[in-house]
Amino acid sequence: MRRDAVDEVVFAYSDVTHETVMHHASRVLAAGADFKLLGPDATMLPAPVPVISVCATRTGAGKSQTSRFLADVLLAEGVRPVVIRHPMPYGDLTRQRVQRFASLDDLDRHETTIEEREDYEPHIRRGVTVFAGVDYQAVVQEASREAALIIWDGGNNDFPFLRSDLEIVVVDPLRAGHELLYHPGEVNLRRADVVVINKVGSGPAERVASVEATVREANPTAVIVKAASAIKAEDGRMARGRKVLVIEDGPTLTHGGMATGAGVEAARQLGVAGVVDPRPYAVGQIAALYEKYPHLGPILPAVGYFPEQLRDLEATIAAVPADVVLSASPFDLGRVIRIDRPIVRVTYELEETGQPTLTSQVCAFLHRRDLPTSIPGPSGFGGHGLDEE
Repeated sequence: MRRDAVDEVVFAYSDVTHETVMHHASRVLAAGADFKLLGPDATMLPAPVPVISVCATRTGAGKSQTSRFLADVLLAEGVRPVVIRHPMPYGDLTRQRVQRFASLDDLDRHETTIEEREDYEPHIRRGVTVFAGVDYQAVVQEASREAALIIWDGGNNDFPFLRSDLEIVVVDPLRAGHELLYHPGEVNLRRADVVVINKVGSGPAERVASVEATVREANPTAVIVKAASAIKAEDGRMARGRKVLVIEDGPTLTHGGMATGAGVEAARQLGVAGVVDPRPYAVGQIAALYEKYPHLGPILPAVGYFPEQLRDLEATIAAVPADVVLSASPFDLGRVIRIDRPIVRVTYELEETGQPTLTSQVCAFLHRRDLPTSIPGPSGFGGHGLDEE
């Protein structure tokens, strides 16, 4: 700052504690410059079609599964959505100006990272087109040409880049209290039209009650809905009684601060002989990842931002003495690396658990916007245990 005579610093990152933000601000102010946070009114772009945004207070709260659930509701109601994803600019930004993903082949053509595949592939498999990129004015223009409605699928607990007509925000009772401790997660909470308390039943009831009380105090006008994260395993019987390596969704563990995820819970429910700790076998950048995030448990985060990370991930998997790989990454990991043993894929989807439901809130929104919809019936499918497909 002193070398370049900086006058103003803009903080434009997300999913960090308020304390971290203010430590940065204090360093800036100590150097004599102004410290600035850009607000939603200054950064949100308008869209010519209705927008429903899905954001969260922390990474790993269940935002992606909520976006998938929302897409399913819209498709069932005859409304064709298009998803616009929060940017993940890891490569050549000129080539990533506007990206359209309508098939799994598009993932290969755009040389997407594991993190991108985790978010894009489940939508594509549903027949929902995903747009991404870094020129968001152009992204919105392209997406609006083929969308009756845009789903803003937020990332890293940022607030939306688009002006939203309905803001849905997911909170996580497994990290009760975090909804007011992180930036800009608290912003999302205070702006929300609908707050989804996810993972109900996965943790103590008192944490759910604590989060609900916080929501009601911080945003008394928001509609609160409750949901469970239903875990399913494909060919789960292959893992029963076997030693397994558990691979989890990467950002949930790293940025999100979780020690384990849905994969470990699936292993417990499937009755595996044991979860093999991959940390002693980690190589290269995977070993460095465990040093950077010492809170990680005996799991392997699915990371692959660059080719060297993918190579180290493949080498680490090959070195772990497990019978079966239990993969809780939302995409098919076998499409990008070679895995030399059976893979049991673990998925997790949103299930409504009470009233009011997210379905009823979305259908009411569609009615208000004169979009086609049937009259929503009673909902609530209870239960969040493992379903072996």
